[in-house]
Amino acid sequence: MKKLALALSLALFGTASALAADMAPAYTKAPVMAPVYSWTGFYIGGNVGGAWGSADPTTSTVHSPVGYFAPSSVPAIAAVGAQNVNSSSVTGGFTAGYNWQVDRVVLGIEGDINYFGFKGSATGSAVYPCCAPTTFTVNSSVSSDWLATIRGRLGVLATPNWLLYATGGVAIADVKANFNFTDTFAAATESAAIRDTRVGWTAGVGSEYAVGNGWSLKAEYLYVDLGRSTVTSTNLAAFVPAIAYPSNVYTHSVDIRSNIVRLGLNYKFGGPVVAKY
Repeated sequence: MKKLALALSLALFGTASALAADMAPAYTKAPVMAPVYSWTGFYIGGNVGGAWGSADPTTSTVHSPVGYFAPSSVPAIAAVGAQNVNSSSVTGGFTAGYNWQVDRVVLGIEGDINYFGFKGSATGSAVYPCCAPTTFTVNSSVSSDWLATIRGRLGVLATPNWLLYATGGVAIADVKANFNFTDTFAAATESAAIRDTRVGWTAGVGSEYAVGNGWSLKAEYLYVDLGRSTVTSTNLAAFVPAIAYPSNVYTHSVDIRSNIVRLGLNYKFGGPVVAKY
């Protein structure tokens, strides 16, 4: 009997041990943390693209009882002086900015300075209504060498590495224009020039993709409006020897608008990398 009892005890102990082993907690290895790109940080870069736009230079004068022009000449000069200049060029330059990422939203501020290359001219002629067949001619030329912008950016992440954004802010550029009036009635001449640093506005949209190691590729569209610059002159002279007609005041003005499409490459310094399971 003692041997039988001992055998039963050993059998029960072995069964209990096996059940306890089956009930022991199972341990699994924690998943590896995958790094996710963070857009927060300072960046610099370069861009290249194309710009196409237009300018509307104008030339007009006033009638004066002691002046050179007949009353009918003034509206005729204004009509010919309302001109249009189109321009297209390659553009390129440098960019710097800073981003703050909040969840899927990216806020930023960006500045750039670029070669602008806006350049064009226009010429118009007409017969004096009072004095056919004599004619007058108005020449205009417009140019701008550089363009800088300071813009805010507001974007949303389509994926952790792909940013879609809207942008807008201030546009600054040099604006140069030359105007010249001549006629065949009495060899009249007048001229003026504009040399101005214009502050206008810009707005656009873009897309940026982080390719890794701090580098990102960007495609962007901007619309730029530099507003209008104006100058007056009182240097009309005619006949030989020359007679001055300062009472015939001339007003010249010009505006510049442009569309810009460009590609860019940016490098972001440092910044956190967010761990994601």
